[in-house]
Amino acid sequence: MKHYRLVRRAALAGALALPILTSGCGLFTQEPSESIDPPQSSTQDVGGAIADVGQAANHAGETQMTVYLKDQNGMLAPVTVQIAMGEGEKAGKKALEMMVDGGAYNAELPEGFQAVIPKGTVIKDFNIVPDQKLAVVDFSKAFGEYNVTDERRIVESVTWTLTSMTDIQKVEIWMEGAKLGEMPVDGMPIDAPLTRSVGINLEAADGVNNYSQTTPVTLYFSALTPNNEMYYVPVTRLINRSDNRAKSAIEQLISGPSEGRELTAVMTPDVTVKNVTKKDNIVTVDLQDESFVPGQQEPAEMLQAIVLALTANTGAAKVQIKLNGQTDFTDTNNQSYSKPVSAPEHVNAFKS
Repeated sequence: MKHYRLVRRAALAGALALPILTSGCGLFTQEPSESIDPPQSSTQDVGGAIADVGQAANHAGETQMTVYLKDQNGMLAPVTVQIAMGEGEKAGKKALEMMVDGGAYNAELPEGFQAVIPKGTVIKDFNIVPDQKLAVVDFSKAFGEYNVTDERRIVESVTWTLTSMTDIQKVEIWMEGAKLGEMPVDGMPIDAPLTRSVGINLEAADGVNNYSQTTPVTLYFSALTPNNEMYYVPVTRLINRSDNRAKSAIEQLISGPSEGRELTAVMTPDVTVKNVTKKDNIVTVDLQDESFVPGQQEPAEMLQAIVLALTANTGAAKVQIKLNGQTDFTDTNNQSYSKPVSAPEHVNAFKS
C-alpha cells in the first residue's frame, strides 16, 4: 500500500493461452452497441477533450494516424505516427504499409516498437465498402509466412489499426485475390468480418474457469519505452459475467495488470467505484478515494486511463469523473475535469 501511495504522489510517472475467439461464434459475439472499444471520431466537442497523449508535433504536409505495433514485451500498443500522404493515397493502405516488418517505413517507427505484418508483404489492394463500413484488404503471398505464435497478434494489429479510422468498423482479409476463411498458418477462423470484438492482448482474470460465461472488458495500463517515455497498452480481459460492464472495467483497472505482464498499474488499489451510469452519450463514474485532497492535481495517467477504458467499454462520447463527489479538479497536465471530457483521437504520440 505504501508503495502505491508513493507512486500516486509521483503522479504515476512511471501470456495466457486462451481458445481462439472469433467474431462469428466465439466469446466476443455481441450486439453492435456493445462492441469493444469503438474508435472516437473526434475530440472536438463542448465540455472539453483530453489532449492527445504524447508529444508528437504536427508537421506541414503530414497527417497523424494510429497503427498497432508490437512493443519490446511482445504486446500490441497503439502508436501515433506522422506520415506524409501523397495525392490519391488511401490512409488505410498507407497504415498497413507502415506495419510491414522491415518495410519501407521501418525507420520511422519509434524505438522499442516493431511492425507485425510479415516481411515482404505487399498490400495489393485496399478498398472500403462505405455502406457497410467494411475495409477489404488483399495481401500478397508473403502475408502467410509468419511464426504460429504471431498469428493472433497479426489479426489483432490489422483489425485494430483499420478500425481506428472513422469510416471503418469491420475488416475482411484476402490473400492473392482470394478471401481467407482462416489464417494461413494455424487456422484462426476469420470467415466473418473482423471487428474489435476480437479483443487485443487477450487474457483472463483470476478465478475465470468457464470462458463461455464471461464478459470482456478493455483496460489500459502503462509501460515504458527504452527512452523511458510512458505509453498506454490496451488489454482485453475476460471476467466473470457482469451486468455492469463499465463498473467492472474500472474495478479491473483498479486491480491492476496481471502478474507476469510487463505493465504498470495506473490506479491505486484503495480507490473504490461507487457507481457508473450512462445518459445522453455521457458516462459518469463516481469514485471514492480517501487520498483525494481538494485543490491537489490528480495523476494524468490515471484519469486518462479511466476515460480510455470507459469510452472503450460503453461507446460513450464523453466521461464525467467524480472524486468523492467532486468534479472541480485538474490533472498533472492541467486538464480540467469539471465538465465531461472525450477520449483522445490519437494516443502514444512520442517525441520526434
